Amino acid sequence: MPFYHKQGKIPPKRHTAFKKEDGSLYYEELVSREGFSGIYSNLYHLQRPTKISKVGELFKQELSKAKTKHRARHITTASLKTTGDVLSARIPLFFNSDVIISVAAVSENMDYCYRNGTVDEVLYIQSGEGKFISNFGNLHIKSGDYVVIPRGVIWQMNPTDTVRMLVIESAGPVETPNRYRNRFGQLLEHSPFCERDIQVPELQDPITNKNECLVKVKTQKGIQEYTYSHHPCDVIGWDGYYFPWSMSIHDFEPIVGSIHQPPPVHQTFQANGFVICSFVPRLFDFHPGAIPAPYPHSNIDSDEIIYYSKGEFMSRQGIQEESITLHPMGLPHGPQPGKYQSSIGKKHTDELAVMIDTFKPLHVTEAALRIDEANYPLSWMD
Repeated sequence: MPFYHKQGKIPPKRHTAFKKEDGSLYYEELVSREGFSGIYSNLYHLQRPTKISKVGELFKQELSKAKTKHRARHITTASLKTTGDVLSARIPLFFNSDVIISVAAVSENMDYCYRNGTVDEVLYIQSGEGKFISNFGNLHIKSGDYVVIPRGVIWQMNPTDTVRMLVIESAGPVETPNRYRNRFGQLLEHSPFCERDIQVPELQDPITNKNECLVKVKTQKGIQEYTYSHHPCDVIGWDGYYFPWSMSIHDFEPIVGSIHQPPPVHQTFQANGFVICSFVPRLFDFHPGAIPAPYPHSNIDSDEIIYYSKGEFMSRQGIQEESITLHPMGLPHGPQPGKYQSSIGKKHTDELAVMIDTFKPLHVTEAALRIDEANYPLSWMD
C-alpha cells in the first residue's frame, strides 16, 4: 500500500539490536518487493522466522484449459457446491499468465497457515463473514469486502459462517490505480475512495507456544508443505508499506456524469495485465437525452469478466447473484434486447458487480464449461 503504517513494539532504528527484557534479541525480518527496490516492511519476531523443522510433500498443481469455442459465456457459479477451507474450496474458472479467477464457498477453518509465494491475491467476499489472521495482525471480513493479500504474507482464514467469495490471483502486485494517486502515492481528492476507507490488520498478542506449525507455501510447481518449529505469528511489532488490507465495495464512491461514463471511472485496482473495477449503486446520467445503459462496444484488446454480486444489472437478462459473464476480445457486446431502450428515463441503479478486464485472452476450465449457459451467445437476437 502507498502509505506507511506501524503497530506494536519496534526499535527506534532499524537493523539495530532490539532486546527482550531478559537481554536476548528479537529477530528482525525484512519483507520486500523487487529485491530491495520496492515497498517493504520490517517485522520483529520472538523466534527466528527461518526455523523450519521439516520439509514436507510437494503437491503439484496444474491448470488445464478446456477445448472450446471462442464465444461469450454466462457461468452460473451459484450452482457450484464447494466446501472446504479457503484453499481447498477454490474452483478455478478462467486463467492466463497474469491472473487466475476462481470462486469458493469456504465452510471450514484452516488448521495450518498459508503463504502464497508466487502471486498476490484479492478476495471479494460475496456473503458470510469471518476472521483473517496473519503475521501482520487480524482483519474482520464481511460481505462486500475486498481483501488484498500481497505475496509472502502468512495467513489463515476462519469463517463464522460459510463465506462465498470471488478469488483473483495476480502474477504481479495489486495496487490502487495510478490515475487516482499523486506522485507521493496519496490517493487524490477525486479518487472514488481514500485511505480512510482502508482497513489495516490489528496486531494481536504474539503466539508464544512452542508447538510445531504446518505452513503450506504456493510455489510455481504447486503447494509445498513446511513444518515450522513454532507458530509464525509470533510478531511483536512491524512497520512499513507492505501489509495485507481490506476495503469495502460499499465505500467506493461512484463517479457519474451527464452522459454514460466509461468503465475506467469504476477502476478500483490495477495489476500487471488486468484491472479490477467496481460497479456500485449510483445515480444514472442526467443529460435530458441520456441513455443510461452502456452503448454496445467492441473488446479489441481485452477479455471482460463481470461477477454479478447483488441487485439488478441494468444491461442483462437472466442474470443471477454470483453469475459470471465472459465477453472475449474480438467480439462486440452490449445491452441485451430491450435493455437499451428501457433504461431511458431511469434515475438510479442498485447493481453491485466486480469487473475484471484482462489484456491477454483468458482460458476456460472444464469446471466453468459444466455450468455454462449454452445459448448465451445468441441472447442478443430479437
